[in-house]
Amino acid sequence: MTQTAFSTTDWVREHTERILAQGTTEGIGEGDERTKNRPIVLFTVTGAKTGLKRYVPLMRVEHNGHYAMIGSTGGAPKDPAWVANLRANPEVSVQDGDRVFEGRAREVVGAERETWWRRGVAAYPHYTTLQSLTEREIPVFVVE
Repeated sequence: MTQTAFSTTDWVREHTERILAQGTTEGIGEGDERTKNRPIVLFTVTGAKTGLKRYVPLMRVEHNGHYAMIGSTGGAPKDPAWVANLRANPEVSVQDGDRVFEGRAREVVGAERETWWRRGVAAYPHYTTLQSLTEREIPVFVVE
């Protein structure tokens, strides 16, 4: 059995625990100031160093069955840990509502990144503010 590890960040862990208990991501972002009442998706990635499964709840950015993973980390100066995990192991599990499927993530750059960034901002306009808080370009991955 593969071991899993929960985030040490309270709100991330709380969202993850609610999703796992309910069996769905539906309604998780409602009434939450951080998510601005928008839907979220639960991704599961593999830790680059530990091999543990790591839960990553993110804003729902979907287009034609593909999902974006946007590494904003609240505009922090460093990428979230899951970015290094995906770069090392791009296999990912996606839960949207009660639907769960396996995919492969790839980092997008250039015009493709810009297209997915615009989709992300359309789904969650606060990404624009988060980008303004950091000098790094926020990484964008697409799960297919």
